[in-house]
Amino acid sequence: MEKRRLGQSSLEVPPITFGCNVFGWTADEKTSFALLDGWLDAGFNFLDTADVYSRWHPGNSGGESEAIIGNWLKARGNRDKVVLATKLGIEMGPDRKGLSRAYIQTAVEASLRRLQTEYIDLYQSHRDDPDTPIEETLSAYADLIKQGKVREIGASNFSADRLRESLRVSSEKGLPRYQSLQPLYSLVERAEFEGPLEDLCLAETVGVIGYYSLASGFLTGKYRSKADIAGRTRGPRVEKYLNDYGFGVLQALDEVAKRYEAKPAQIALAWLIARPAVTAPIASATTLEQLAELVEAAEIDLDEDSIRKLDEASKPR
Repeated sequence: MEKRRLGQSSLEVPPITFGCNVFGWTADEKTSFALLDGWLDAGFNFLDTADVYSRWHPGNSGGESEAIIGNWLKARGNRDKVVLATKLGIEMGPDRKGLSRAYIQTAVEASLRRLQTEYIDLYQSHRDDPDTPIEETLSAYADLIKQGKVREIGASNFSADRLRESLRVSSEKGLPRYQSLQPLYSLVERAEFEGPLEDLCLAETVGVIGYYSLASGFLTGKYRSKADIAGRTRGPRVEKYLNDYGFGVLQALDEVAKRYEAKPAQIALAWLIARPAVTAPIASATTLEQLAELVEAAEIDLDEDSIRKLDEASKPR
């Protein structure tokens, strides 16, 4: 399988990242273990999680996804075969958020404990923290790298200005640089990333591992009316796409999918994989059938006409 270098980092990853936000939410531990086993068996090994996953689920307090991954790593004894990414910064409780040196030191120990590992391959700032000096944050990461607890760092949900400033501080102060960006990015969510952020990532060789690559399931094609989302876990997130624009994107996906004898979701991922700035879009699965579809998406090489059709249908309005 084709491996891609993540930014200028030491990490090489497959063209799709498995999003572990479903663990402890729509996938219990047994299902999560089966999905993780299947992902590795298929030749993929890049996993993305966060300390805050899946705090939003009733009864959870955060850390559930990391804990499940940690239990799996311990049970399988395969830590060296996995590229493991996690994040910190979003509120985990009172006074437990941000990117200050003190909080980073606390948060990393909690994540390492839950993940049952001695190191994190890619440690990401989940959200910008304007209240903490950039140099303080990057210096804290430098300490973690020196201690062997973190290999590389990345950013998530950063604006172009703040990512540019962070890269400048890294260069001028000799501190670790953000090697990746995790933005909102899909066929129906192009405006936030395309433009200054995309241009910056290309110019500075920052890898991109966008989230919500399938727009909470909308780009699978299974939600085409309000009746389809009634009572569904992701229904509220999908409803905003049920309009002429969203349906136009689905029509284009259907047409290209038919040409490739593929599923709409596979074409949506193939379009992302083909984008020059993108390293490995993040996608989730809750069944082995869905997992098999993700795996097959990595093998689809879209031609220029198909890309043009999808580009036109999904052009931000």
